[in-house]
Amino acid sequence: MRLSELKSAGRTPGLPLSISLADAAGPAELQLLSLLRVLPGQRYVGAGVWRGRPVLAKLLVGSKAARHFQRERDGVRLLADQGLTTPQLLADGLKDGEGGWLLFDFLEGADSLGDAWKQVEHLPALADEQSAVLAAALGAIGQLHRKGLWQEDLHLDNLLRQGGRLYLIDGAGICAETPGQPLSRQKVLENLGVFFAQLPKSLEPFTEELLVYYLLSNGEHALPMEALQKQIDKVRSWRLKDFLSKVGRECTLFSVQRGAFGLRAIRREEASMLPVLEQADTLLDEGHLYKTGGAASVGKVTVAGRTLVIKRYNIKGFAHWLKRFWRPSRAWHSWCEGNRLAFLGIATPKPLAVLEKRFLWLRGRALLVTEYLPGPDIIERFAPYVESGDAPEVELLALDHLFAELIRERISHGDFKGHNLFWHQDRWALIDLDSMCQHRTANSFAPAYARDRARFMRNWPEGSALYQVIDQRVPRDISSAG
Repeated sequence: MRLSELKSAGRTPGLPLSISLADAAGPAELQLLSLLRVLPGQRYVGAGVWRGRPVLAKLLVGSKAARHFQRERDGVRLLADQGLTTPQLLADGLKDGEGGWLLFDFLEGADSLGDAWKQVEHLPALADEQSAVLAAALGAIGQLHRKGLWQEDLHLDNLLRQGGRLYLIDGAGICAETPGQPLSRQKVLENLGVFFAQLPKSLEPFTEELLVYYLLSNGEHALPMEALQKQIDKVRSWRLKDFLSKVGRECTLFSVQRGAFGLRAIRREEASMLPVLEQADTLLDEGHLYKTGGAASVGKVTVAGRTLVIKRYNIKGFAHWLKRFWRPSRAWHSWCEGNRLAFLGIATPKPLAVLEKRFLWLRGRALLVTEYLPGPDIIERFAPYVESGDAPEVELLALDHLFAELIRERISHGDFKGHNLFWHQDRWALIDLDSMCQHRTANSFAPAYARDRARFMRNWPEGSALYQVIDQRVPRDISSAG
């Protein structure tokens, strides 16, 4: 096929593909065997074979192809010219009306630092295995900055390891200030802010310690922690806003369909949720119901051996419909807030899919599907300790941590009864997010937090020993936190 035909190939073109390309040596066929990243109608990145040699192919089509091609090639050349380790560019080309293409040496058996991080992220904060991954990344970033370059799209997946060597990839994100001269302090702070903002909040106390690995590669500037933290906070805020904009639109992470008769969003890696949404009523009827009738029905269901929770938001009657049809459903709100918590690293069941049923855009019933947490909830978990107050310290510390996270992010739950807090994988996880809110100001958050705390404390008799223990630990107001 011709390169330009990829423009209409969609997200999942049939593989393998044979694409006609031509370089200085003449025309040849690229056999594209797999796809690693796709931006439909614009960019297709995958592994293939070119003139008998394994290659990593970047194929650029559409109206922006020439610009993307130029950025990619310029970035790759900047890396190579400064002696930085990057996969060799074997061939490239750009043709009007067709698109651009770049073929790189394929790094057989390479893995990204992003993959390496996923294998160790569950460990305690800054475990040796985590330090090793972050040290490698920060060392590479330091080398890049020392040469006057920075990676605009800086993340661990843009660093590949093979045979003890670390490769910088994705030339399209490479920018230069003055090539060959160390990057200015402001640019260093901005770029490091991008890197540290992507790490879990639990690592924030170790930022200064981690910075040592960077300074070993590039000690050109003194880097004030206050200035760096300001950049980290700025990027974190932007990343959250950007992520939440994606939960409601078609993108790499989510498959979203909007129309006059419905709104459906599914995590892209959870395509099996489509039949779950279609059969939700039947599954609820056959499943274990926790709550039925009224404004919501909640049940545990099993699909293909996997346990899920379906929450159906009902319309109780015409008067209720008049209150609901004109605003986003509670299912949609819970979908957004569940994704917000997950992004912030606050434990909650993973939201998998959501469906709003509509008639000519007017909303009706809605469905939310999440992962199932076996529990127990905090009422059951702490029941043996009500009189003695001797709840396990690790679980009390986890409770301290949860409240600290909620205060830090200015998040109120809205219904903090004990049945909405589950013990799962050594953390307290929040469920039932219908009323959750992240407040913009401390003034609006303070009274909401006070209501949350008061409701939470009502889970135990005021005169009990457990009440006294928890009352002493949970911050009484947002000013006393930390």
